[in-house]
Amino acid sequence: MFGGICFMINGNMCVGTWKGSLIVRLEREKHDETLAEPHTKPADISGRTMKGWALVEPAGIATEQDLKDWVDRAAAYAASLPAK
Repeated sequence: MFGGICFMINGNMCVGTWKGSLIVRLEREKHDETLAEPHTKPADISGRTMKGWALVEPAGIATEQDLKDWVDRAAAYAASLPAK
């Protein structure tokens, strides 16, 4: 879908890579809050912003802990969704 590598939990997309950034799936209801965080921008893969997804720029995953925090958040959300 993104032309990169992605990881899934129970058939639900969780995180992946896209053009040098980490793409994460989080709650749609918290989309604006997520985008207010440092080093994030809207996930606009096909010309439309995908609510519930964000791109985390390299500066936002510069440390192992930064990367772990984003992956943990996305994994928790994906695990909360019904299995496909």
